[in-house]
Amino acid sequence: MHAFDSPPFTLRQLSFLVAAADEGTVAAAAARVHASPSAVSEALTELERSLGARLMVRRRARGLTLTSTGVEVVARARELLTSARELESSLHGAAGELVGPITIGCYPTLAPTVLPPILQGFGSAHPRVELEIVEATHDRLQGRLESGQVDVAFVYDTLVPGQPSRARLFELPAHAVLAADDPLAADETVRLEQLVERDLILLDAPPSSEHTMSLFAAQGLVPRVRHRVQSYEAVRALVGRGLGYGILVQRPANRASYEGYPVAMLEITPAVPPVGIDVIWPTAPAPTERVQELIRFARSLPWPQPR
Repeated sequence: MHAFDSPPFTLRQLSFLVAAADEGTVAAAAARVHASPSAVSEALTELERSLGARLMVRRRARGLTLTSTGVEVVARARELLTSARELESSLHGAAGELVGPITIGCYPTLAPTVLPPILQGFGSAHPRVELEIVEATHDRLQGRLESGQVDVAFVYDTLVPGQPSRARLFELPAHAVLAADDPLAADETVRLEQLVERDLILLDAPPSSEHTMSLFAAQGLVPRVRHRVQSYEAVRALVGRGLGYGILVQRPANRASYEGYPVAMLEITPAVPPVGIDVIWPTAPAPTERVQELIRFARSLPWPQPR
């Protein structure tokens, strides 16, 4: 094939392939791309025929699985589709204007702290950039950066699969949360030894749960977990009702639970290592200009500081 000959496949076929790889079934891929399952299936068959390679194994009951060749083709297809979208965006924006989508991943407990200033400030400065939010725990972010489903993410500094590029935004040590009428709440600090025999309301979402347990383990302690919940507001709500204490990193300005019960936030002594909050992005391919600008904007903000 000569340099300027048309390839034997279309961007539409590639978009169907990527959708099928992401969704796991032809039916789900069809719903995502607003096409019929038969149209998606035919497009995938034609793509395999054009490339002369089997890209996936389709099983009626189990969906589809990519072959090794399919994995490689999907990765290249994502790059081509991104380039095509960049070309389209560049034609619709004035010189120097940022245009196009950015998909932002964010750990759920970080979202109330990190997302509002970014969505407001960056969104106001670049109104033609479309910001889409994906809230997911670290384990559910696995592969989304590498696959191109997420352009940039805000996470705790614990391991995220792969080797993304990263920059530190701020650090905060964990603190204890107690009901305001708890006898210990009058103090400014608390020792883990004072809490270990009490009931713990555990934020049970990785890596938060592992981090909390590691703080006790470092001192040879094993906490007594009474309830496991998935959000820090749920922790504060149960703590506010006096059902136990919590160990959290994020520090909302409101010192009351979602229901209005007052809570106290105490520093842990001896001091525990701070937790870093990072912005991460794929190492390759290089981020688009608008993603680079969002990263620069995030790093310029006056983030919370340890008290």
